[in-house]
Amino acid sequence: MGRVRVALGLASATVAVVLCVVLVDQYVLRAEWWQVRHTVTGEPVTPQREVGPPPGPLAVSWERTTRMRHGAVGGYDGVAYQVAQGQVVTASGHGLEVRDARTGGDRWSYRRSGWTLLGWTSTRSRIVAYFERNGDRSDRVLVAFDALSGGLLWRREGESPAAVSRTTLRWPAGSDIVLTTDGGHRTLFGVSAVTGNRMWRRALPRGCRLFEGGAHPSDGREDLAAFGMDCREGGRRDGRRRSRLLAVDPAKGTVRWDERLGSKESPEVAMLDGVTLVSDGTALRAFGEDGDQFGVWKGDGVCGDLMCPGVLTTGRLVVVYHPEGADGARMEAVDVPSGRVEWSRDVPPYAALAQAGGHVFALRPRLSEGLLPAGVDIVEPGDGRTTTAPAPFSMDPDLPGARPWLAAAGGLLYAAVPQAAPRPDGAARLLALRGGPTGAGPAELGGVPVAAWPDACSLLTETDLVAARMDGYKAVPSRASAGPVRLPRPVSCTYEPRGERGERGERRSGEDDGEESPKPGQPSVLKSSARPAGPAVRGLTVSVRWVAETGEAASRMLDALQATQAQARPRRDIGGDEAYEIGPTAGMIALRVGRYVVVVEANRPPGAAARIARSVAYRLHHPA
Repeated sequence: MGRVRVALGLASATVAVVLCVVLVDQYVLRAEWWQVRHTVTGEPVTPQREVGPPPGPLAVSWERTTRMRHGAVGGYDGVAYQVAQGQVVTASGHGLEVRDARTGGDRWSYRRSGWTLLGWTSTRSRIVAYFERNGDRSDRVLVAFDALSGGLLWRREGESPAAVSRTTLRWPAGSDIVLTTDGGHRTLFGVSAVTGNRMWRRALPRGCRLFEGGAHPSDGREDLAAFGMDCREGGRRDGRRRSRLLAVDPAKGTVRWDERLGSKESPEVAMLDGVTLVSDGTALRAFGEDGDQFGVWKGDGVCGDLMCPGVLTTGRLVVVYHPEGADGARMEAVDVPSGRVEWSRDVPPYAALAQAGGHVFALRPRLSEGLLPAGVDIVEPGDGRTTTAPAPFSMDPDLPGARPWLAAAGGLLYAAVPQAAPRPDGAARLLALRGGPTGAGPAELGGVPVAAWPDACSLLTETDLVAARMDGYKAVPSRASAGPVRLPRPVSCTYEPRGERGERGERRSGEDDGEESPKPGQPSVLKSSARPAGPAVRGLTVSVRWVAETGEAASRMLDALQATQAQARPRRDIGGDEAYEIGPTAGMIALRVGRYVVVVEANRPPGAAARIARSVAYRLHHPA
């Protein structure tokens, strides 16, 4: 009997331990009360009209920064945005944040501690987010919310979204149906965004599976969802691989059309209102409502590394692409569905497009080569006429994280760009731009008169150059223009030794070292017989990067410049109002004096850029 009691005691203890483990796992480790940070709102929101700001200068209405979240799953660490129903949705690895689109004020948010958001979608008045537990990809959950209040609708564990985009973190949904897939990515399911129940099932064609982990392998709108598929011809395992595009009605799961593409690579898919754009590595293709191809732009690099920007407005598809064999970009307006090209012109490499109120807004990484701000072009879709304005920020589209993004609504233009700060993780910067005050100068320069721009070659005097052992150097000016406005004075000045450019008539060794008058049309020659000790400065360039209307606007522009740099350190010994040392060495100094933003670059010796920058700051404080 004693042994039986011992055995029963051990069994009871084992059951108790197992039961405790199960209860702890279910009600403590998996409990929502400590993992979730969820805020909701009962405040109404004002819908926005589909109109952007008028042509002319732009000003910042509000802005927010979202830090990157580098989770356990590589490639899904971006930040994405959407403007709808008077709100701006921000999706990142941290979770969801929803703000008032007019003011930028907080409305609702949702985060899960120990989990990473790897996807999100929206349909009608619902938003659905997909989370995975850090370190365990098999532990996943879909969470649905009311889009306006943030109220929780349902949770469904174990479900996988269908073909999430790495660049936008989105996957298709429409007609109150969220599209999901199985573990082998060979079946589509329609899950109700209202209840979380499965409504339909659709097996993919034999030998096909969804592309997973692609940059943009799917997209959707309320009445159509399109997926790139990795298929084996004939359905055989040894068949030749080829990608296909499958269009599905999200409400019923019926196949609307199925098209073969030109390569085996994962395509990039963009869904517009009535048009589907697909880049498959061999061409950019445009399909109409019924799957008829009405436009094709051929070339391996027709879209570069990202999807070609495109919008649909007033019955025209406006798209930007890289012509085969050409260096630049081109914008075309194509009639839908005839495919007739109505106009075509060379354009800057636009990073993003948006449309509202019958206008197309285009984000250009640089207003002009050598100037600091990004630019916004407003394009008339009927004939391609363009007006240009500087954006009140700087950008580097090659930074990782947020893909450059643009949207227009409620008289505002929303722009998102990546930045390196806070370092080392980086962040995405979202700005809401409104029409700014018109100044005395052209809109292309933010209202600043061209006469307010200083001559970059006048910011260093002969005495400054002698002190830097640069007597006898040539001042080689560079000019710039913004749209049709050409600045009359040089915006950049590079100082070059005469001996390094002998073919142009500069001084060689053994020539007279006296003062020489420059010939008409030639850059000035700066000489002096006084030579202080120390090495000569090499690789010197002084550039006026921007002249803002106010010192506050110039300060924002300088801050935007340093935020896009991998390394930037404040310098308080330059003599300007603000200054930063850019890069791993001290070879670049960016400074602000009043409303002027100037960059000084010098290769060597160490510290030369800072010494020259002090002279530039003095000249700007004490103009002649």
